[in-house]
Amino acid sequence: MSGHSKWSTIKHKKAAKDAKRGKIFTKLIKEIVVAARDGGGDESMNSRLRTAIEAARSCNMPNDTMKKAIQRGTGELEGVDYEEATYEGYGPGGIALYVECLTDNRNRTAADMRYVMSRNHGSLGSPGSVAWKFTAKGIFVFEKENVTEEQLMDKLLDSGVEDINDEGDVFEVLCEIHSFEDVKKAVAEAGFTPVSSEMTKLPGDWVKLEGTDAENAMQLVEALEDHDDVQNVYSNLDVPDEMLQ
Repeated sequence: MSGHSKWSTIKHKKAAKDAKRGKIFTKLIKEIVVAARDGGGDESMNSRLRTAIEAARSCNMPNDTMKKAIQRGTGELEGVDYEEATYEGYGPGGIALYVECLTDNRNRTAADMRYVMSRNHGSLGSPGSVAWKFTAKGIFVFEKENVTEEQLMDKLLDSGVEDINDEGDVFEVLCEIHSFEDVKKAVAEAGFTPVSSEMTKLPGDWVKLEGTDAENAMQLVEALEDHDDVQNVYSNLDVPDEMLQ
C-alpha cells in the first residue's frame, strides 16, 4: 500500500465486525481504564482518556460502561490492574511488526505473542529490533466526497499539519504527536468530519509483498489483532490493492 489509509480501511471493517462480538469493547474498556489510571478521570485534562472516550462513543459504547471503566481506572471501583507491554517481531518477507498490549499477566501475553507469531510464519524479536522503523504521528482520514484538499489546506495547515496525502478515495492529514490536539480542534472548528483520527505509528519504508507471502503476512497481522491483550499492531506491510477488497 502507498500509505496508512488502506490499513485504516481494513481496521474499520474489522472494528465493525468485532463490535458485534463485543471484542472492540473489551479493548476500548482496557484503554479507558489505563488512561484514567495514569492521567485521572477528567477527560478535559487527560488527552489520552479523551481520545479513548471518543473512540468508544464512535462504537456506540453505553455511557454507563465508559463511566464504570473510568471509575475502575481512578480506583473508585475495583478492577483488574493492567500494564502496558510492547512486542516486536518479523513476518513473511521480513516485514516489521510492533505490537502494543494491555495485559494483567505479562508472562502469559509474551508466551501468546511468541505462539501467534510462530504459528503464522512470523518470529518474535528482541526489544528495539524494529521499533526504530516506526515514528509516532497523528493521522486524520477524510473522505473526498466530504472535503477538498484545498479546504483542508486552508483550514488546517496553521494548526500544525505536517502533510496532506491523496490516498485514492480519502485524504490523509498527518501531524506530529504534540500537534494532535491542536489539529483536532481545528478540524472541529472547520466543521469537518474525519473517517478516523488517531495517534499511530507509521513506518519509514514499506515492504511490498505479493502472493502467498502477502496472504500469510495479512493472516499474521489479523491473528495478532484478534488477541484480547493486543491494542494496536503496526506494520510496514504493503500488498496489492486487489488483496484489500
